[in-house]
Amino acid sequence: MTWNIHGGIGPDGLHDLERMLAVVQRADPDILALQEVDSRRVKGAEHPIALLKRVLGHHGIAAAAITTADGDYGQVLLSRWPLEDAVVHDISVPGREPRRAIAATIDAPAGRLFVVAAHLGLRLIERRRQCSKMAVLAEQSELPTVVLGDFNDWIWPGSVQNVLARKLPGRTPHRTFPARLPFLKLDRIYCRPATALVSSQVDPAGADVSDHLPLIAEIDPAAEATLMPAR
Repeated sequence: MTWNIHGGIGPDGLHDLERMLAVVQRADPDILALQEVDSRRVKGAEHPIALLKRVLGHHGIAAAAITTADGDYGQVLLSRWPLEDAVVHDISVPGREPRRAIAATIDAPAGRLFVVAAHLGLRLIERRRQCSKMAVLAEQSELPTVVLGDFNDWIWPGSVQNVLARKLPGRTPHRTFPARLPFLKLDRIYCRPATALVSSQVDPAGADVSDHLPLIAEIDPAAEATLMPAR
């Protein structure tokens, strides 16, 4: 599951992490990538990542892109199973907002997975560079690979998404933004091999919590690549 939670602020302008947690708990994902996790909203409150770990009982690693005196802002990758060799990579582009990618191996009961979670920038040239870096990360492992997050990219023909699609042929097709009337596919889950992507869906309940819809996919780590017939 991947979801940009908009700092926990819903369309009503209220900051409420409990309703975000309710959506996540109903989906009960084994692997969860959240973007725009912000601990600066409520002074003295429990850090959102600590709250997520405590309530979900998951293992996790955070990647703060911005740190100030009153807290931090970034993303988190959570897993029902321990994260191995977890690394936070700086994929920032000079002069733009700092961005991070989290890479880790997850030893799931159905098979080992290499996972990369990220939140890309707002400008085309920025995303192009970041996607190239993520494609390199995805090639570092021979395991079935999942790349997920908020890609902030809506231009399909010749877009930066093609960089990842060449490396990770399985991808979700859902519109996720804006949550109330989604028409942009900003949030995606890519995988290799393509057959590892069993099914996917969005949860419309997320529209009451964030400006993005949560995106959920069933991934089969034991799936074997299907060879294309020769032409």
